[in-house]
Amino acid sequence: MSADELKAQGNAAFAAKDYEKAIEFFSKAIEIAPTNHVLYSNRSASFASLKQFDKALQDAQKTIEINPTWAKGYSRVAAAYHGSNQLDDAEKSYQKALELDSSNKQAQDGLKSVQAAKSYANAGPGPDLGLGKLFNDPNLIENLKKNPKTSELMKDPSLVDKVIRMKNNPQSGAQDMLSDPRLMTIMATLLGVDLNDDSPVGAQANAASTPTPSSSSSSKESEQTSVPEPKKQKQEEPKKDKDGDIKIEEATDSTTSQKQKADESKAEGNKLYKQRKFDEAIAKYNEAFEINPDVTYLNNRAAAEFEKGDYESTIKTCEEAITKGREQRVDYKIIAKSFARIGTTYLKKQDYQQAINFFEKSLTEHRTPDVLSKLRSTQKLIKDAEIKAYINPEKAEEARLQGKEYFTKGDWPNAVKAYSEMIKRAPEDARGFSNRAAALAKLMSFPEAVKDASKAVELDPTFIRAYIRKASAEIALKDFAKAIETLDLARTKDLEVTKGSNAKEIDQLYSKAYQQRFQGSSANETPEQTFERASKDPEVAAILQDPVMNSILSQARDNPQALQEHMKNPEVARKVQILIAAGIIRTR
Repeated sequence: MSADELKAQGNAAFAAKDYEKAIEFFSKAIEIAPTNHVLYSNRSASFASLKQFDKALQDAQKTIEINPTWAKGYSRVAAAYHGSNQLDDAEKSYQKALELDSSNKQAQDGLKSVQAAKSYANAGPGPDLGLGKLFNDPNLIENLKKNPKTSELMKDPSLVDKVIRMKNNPQSGAQDMLSDPRLMTIMATLLGVDLNDDSPVGAQANAASTPTPSSSSSSKESEQTSVPEPKKQKQEEPKKDKDGDIKIEEATDSTTSQKQKADESKAEGNKLYKQRKFDEAIAKYNEAFEINPDVTYLNNRAAAEFEKGDYESTIKTCEEAITKGREQRVDYKIIAKSFARIGTTYLKKQDYQQAINFFEKSLTEHRTPDVLSKLRSTQKLIKDAEIKAYINPEKAEEARLQGKEYFTKGDWPNAVKAYSEMIKRAPEDARGFSNRAAALAKLMSFPEAVKDASKAVELDPTFIRAYIRKASAEIALKDFAKAIETLDLARTKDLEVTKGSNAKEIDQLYSKAYQQRFQGSSANETPEQTFERASKDPEVAAILQDPVMNSILSQARDNPQALQEHMKNPEVARKVQILIAAGIIRTR
């Protein structure tokens, strides 16, 4: 499994608040990619979520050691310092982050939070640092549990106990506030400090410390003053930023509930899709997207539209998924999937060039074997279509005659060009390959000649001339074994098709192949010397030990005409040719 895949699983575990599992995945990814600063940053966030601030700080410092110019790394360091109540160090780290990236929202919010904590820690003498007024609300605990900003925090019984202790004894509870950053979040909520707001924290604090309405005001008005309603914002489940770094902020209950509802609609859509009820499935995917604008639901809808045969809608839906995905900075794999589906749709419409364009875009986002295979097969379709469109028997015949004319004049290069044109115009005509093989042989391009002649006999297994040209080129390459094998096929086909009309030329090539094979033979050798030399060849030795061949050779000594009769047998003829070439049988 790659580091990117492990990181994706870690991000998913973090989003599900399974921080220990997230740490496990990030640790495995770090083993594979130990210089990836984002992995240390993500693991730091996971440790911080478990309140293990020492480990969070170690990873955060490793992050900025690898990439000292990354603002997010200093925000991670600051968050770890803040969690362990080292407020001065936290402030310096947030300021460093803002020096590198003045628009970094996480650093801006973090700095405000730290400065708010420091202002209360340094507020000077006083019985309770002004906490009495803030916590003097009979419905305090219930209001905090209902508030979206603090509802998750109030699920921790130990934190609820601290809030109650601060409510009952604000002076003694002040120390708890300085040692537990969560109490600062509660404090900010009670003060009306919105850490997502760009206004100075001091201004918010001053506004919140303005005297409350008189005691004659209703209890409802008092409740609204002490616990102001938070600004309504669009909540999104945290995933990761453009660098692949996960966000510390946690999703609200309402966001989680929306995602669950959307996933339920998606699941229903999937069931309908499998039942091939595509219109109903599309409606469910639309419903899911309206609840939670996740582009994966659009990809699902596009799949249903494709199966339905509504290709124009498929393309539009995928384009919408790409646009939304870019805006949401979703995983590049999701964008790649949308591009690939557009490509598949154009392929179905037989618009091959457009299909290729979108397959290439998909591979630019994320390379997968499946899309690469589709790209190559589509490119082949275009090439095959071009070849098919070029076929023209009349033009092929013109090229053949032109090639013949060049060949007769000895203009071998132009003959090759003409025969190549013939092959393009009539790729199933074996003559084009055979003729080009002859021209290539004249140019001493024997490997190409063998290839063309082989194609010719593949197209027409009875084409004797092509066999002969192939064997001639193989002899020129000194590949005698293959040449003899080709000549054996030529002899068989010649007897079947033309009643042996090419036997003389085939025999000459046999003799040439064997003579070159046994170049050590000499006319000055004694029969005994020839026999000793030739017997070292395994094939010659096997022939001499063959009782049938011994009988034939014995008859030939007394009656040479008898040998001619035996030569009509291709296997006997082949063995006799070997013995003649080796010098065992002397023809004169």
